[in-house]
Amino acid sequence: MAERSAVLEGLRAYRMIAGMWVRSGMTYRVSFVVTLFGNVVMTGLDFVGILLMFSQVDELAGWSLPEVAFLYAASVTSFGLAHLAAGSMQQLGSRIRDGSFDVLLVRPVPVLAQVGGDRFSLRRLGRIAQGGAVLGWALVAADIDWTVPKVLLVPLMVVSGAAIFVAVFVAGAAFQIYAQDAAEVQNAFTYGGTTMLQYPPAVFGKDLVRGVTFVLPLAFVNWVPAAHVLGRPYPLALPGWVAFASPLVAAGCCALAGLAWRTGLRSYRSVGS
Repeated sequence: MAERSAVLEGLRAYRMIAGMWVRSGMTYRVSFVVTLFGNVVMTGLDFVGILLMFSQVDELAGWSLPEVAFLYAASVTSFGLAHLAAGSMQQLGSRIRDGSFDVLLVRPVPVLAQVGGDRFSLRRLGRIAQGGAVLGWALVAADIDWTVPKVLLVPLMVVSGAAIFVAVFVAGAAFQIYAQDAAEVQNAFTYGGTTMLQYPPAVFGKDLVRGVTFVLPLAFVNWVPAAHVLGRPYPLALPGWVAFASPLVAAGCCALAGLAWRTGLRSYRSVGS
């Protein structure tokens, strides 16, 4: 009961902090619209690169353009949702170095909620909108033999993928408590991870695919469930039932990330500034 109460308190605090930043960001609406449009354009350049590549080839490792677009869109949309919710956590290192992290520790509000809601920005919706548009096109253009499980798997994949990326953000923030200057290391797994997942697993070496399947299970963001939806071979010849394991993987990642965060927070020593 106490743990549930703490979670509800954290969510309430997160909502209030995020709402404060939303109201602040909407003060200058023209600036918000311009920034949002710019975000859509900038994030869309990655897909333009894929389109340019397919202007020279018909397939990539046996995958057609709509199939690669499906991978791209699932990865970008999931990451966009996670970045919207927890993207500010990548700035934790700078807060620790300038001493402002100590201020969060003395407030009667869960620290994770404060870090997650800090500088919440609706302009990050641009990535989600762009990824969602590509996803809609890919679902129509790809040759998919639709069944009820496949229809249900698409939104389940996106939501579970977002939860996995949120876990990576939280775990990265916990690591920054120790390292204090590790934002680029965290970016390698967040931004780097979503870029890698935009391409078929056959493009990469088997050792890398094993690593992102069994060690840091980013493969469950889109590679594994997308294989079922598109009727493609599963990475590493995994059994068919793993296509529906993304929610379990996401829950496990979030639990481990929460443990890492609590451990890091208990071991924190003020920088003294």
